[in-house]
Amino acid sequence: MLMRTDPFRELDRLAQHLMGPGTWSKPSAMPMDAYREGDEYVVALDIAGVTADAIDIDVERNMLTVKAERRPAAKADDVQMELSERPLGVFSRQIVLADTLDIEHIRADYDAGVLTLRIPIAERAKPRKISIGVGSGRAEISG
Repeated sequence: MLMRTDPFRELDRLAQHLMGPGTWSKPSAMPMDAYREGDEYVVALDIAGVTADAIDIDVERNMLTVKAERRPAAKADDVQMELSERPLGVFSRQIVLADTLDIEHIRADYDAGVLTLRIPIAERAKPRKISIGVGSGRAEISG
């Protein structure tokens, strides 16, 4: 149900990993898992250390965009940083959603650094039985 359109995405992810974290002007990707659970698709994105008010989720047509910003923590004047490995800046992920998903009813929850999006499968895409009508007479094709 999720469509992959960029054949170079893995190459981009490898390059971002080697070149370091993203910045405010060039966001880096956030890790994600996507799977189907019953009648909905679940997308889980890792964005630890980000407050809920720094997360932005948009849907335009069938493009879902998630942006998050990890800001520096406020420190007292007498604090001397010894090691800083946690990346700061903007993180972004775009996902092309199939037409069979109901983008009007997406739910988002944020807990323990994981943003979970639940996207229901549209009713028109669910399997259904087709009943067979029994005609009252025989039809002939002439020609």
